[in-house]
Amino acid sequence: MQAVKKFFRSFSKGELALWGASVLLITVSFCVFDRTNWLTLIASLVGATSLIFCAKGNPIGQVLMLVFSALYGVISWTFAYYGEMITYLGMTAPMAVVALVAWLRHPFNGNKSEVKVNHLKAKEFVFAFVLTVAVTFAFYFILRALNTANLIPSTVSVATSFIAVYLTFRRSPWYALAYAANDVVLIVLWSLAAVEDISYLSVIICFVMFLINDLYGFINWRKMAKHQRETEKTADKLQAEGQAAAK
Repeated sequence: MQAVKKFFRSFSKGELALWGASVLLITVSFCVFDRTNWLTLIASLVGATSLIFCAKGNPIGQVLMLVFSALYGVISWTFAYYGEMITYLGMTAPMAVVALVAWLRHPFNGNKSEVKVNHLKAKEFVFAFVLTVAVTFAFYFILRALNTANLIPSTVSVATSFIAVYLTFRRSPWYALAYAANDVVLIVLWSLAAVEDISYLSVIICFVMFLINDLYGFINWRKMAKHQRETEKTADKLQAEGQAAAK
């Protein structure tokens, strides 16, 4: 019981409210618009939960993202969104494993539930952009060969997904904005799908909530970065004072 209380105390009331609202709206939209594709509901709930953990820099978020990627890949296959399927099963899922290892290897002050925020240099952002362009260019022809539905938005989704997983692995706060951009693309994609099958409206609601969670994730990672810098400065100051006193 104490472990459960400690676990929930690690989240603020606002974070718990955000998670609760996400779960509630996703569940209600499923009951209203779908009521049959239970895999969609499970994937959406897992995804929403993973995002609140990722927003805290907690590696558990990457474990849940791995599960979500597998489920979402199957859902994408049902509507011939092969770009989404390949992206999540072939890129997001493997990168979630890589990110999990990276986050566990770089805890902040030994705290395994909070990753140390990384500050990338301009050169690495340029490298990430060039790499994203190359991957997107290659995927365009792959997706066209597979007769992917809504080819252009699907290709754009590959670009935003790739830069997002790269920045997640590199522990940059900007990963959350990249995922937010991806959420916008996915809202467009599934809106097109909902024109043909109204049950996909529940998926749209899911990604609207994902967008809100990712925007919060960016804000919170910026706060984490500031707090970590201040903590490290204080520790360095105390160490310097201790060394001076020893002399």
